[in-house]
Amino acid sequence: MNERAAPVLSLEHIKRGFDQASGKRLEVIRDATLVINRGEMVALVGPSGSGKSTLLQMAGLLEPPDSGTIRIGDEDAAKLGDGGRTALRLSHIGFVYQYHHLLPEFSALENVAVPQMIARVGKRAAAERARELLGHVGLAERTDHRPGQLSGGEQQRVAIARALANRPQLLLADEPTGNLDPHTADEVFALLIRLVRDFGLAALIATHNPGLAQRMDRRLTIVEGRVREV
Repeated sequence: MNERAAPVLSLEHIKRGFDQASGKRLEVIRDATLVINRGEMVALVGPSGSGKSTLLQMAGLLEPPDSGTIRIGDEDAAKLGDGGRTALRLSHIGFVYQYHHLLPEFSALENVAVPQMIARVGKRAAAERARELLGHVGLAERTDHRPGQLSGGEQQRVAIARALANRPQLLLADEPTGNLDPHTADEVFALLIRLVRDFGLAALIATHNPGLAQRMDRRLTIVEGRVREV
């Protein structure tokens, strides 16, 4: 198989529902199947409440499906215990959220170094990797600045660098430009596209922005709990 076309994320017949206060069960994801390959950037579009965030949470191993199979590379997440899923998430998956969730008391460099140290990378090596990544996102001169000293676009660039810190195969993003003005959003998204291509990642990105979705390789939506190609 061509390495570029190797599946990085595979969901097969995923189901997920939630019990409501009324006693009824709300089936959010009824039967979701998708494959995302290395080097592929896929948009996940659809209205609020359609299940986009739930699907991303399951793809990122942050919550389990009621049934179905999730594979990250060759690993079947259902066969792993909590520790195994945590280790797989730490080493193979990067997350970017709508709000950056940076640690306010830490510098940009420290925010990017922290996930590496959690993965038991030495402090010096983690700092070198963080400095390299901050250079990739155009913040080489801002490494010592705390989040409060950075603009919204700069904060999100740090969050992107942090997501790449442990050299993931899969990047998941939930409205990564949703809190930014249109010009800054366009700049940040262009950066995200470049990094996905340069690093050969698989990326699944939820967005309400049709212009951003059009710039990706494919577009998926969730209709009545099932994933459909747009």
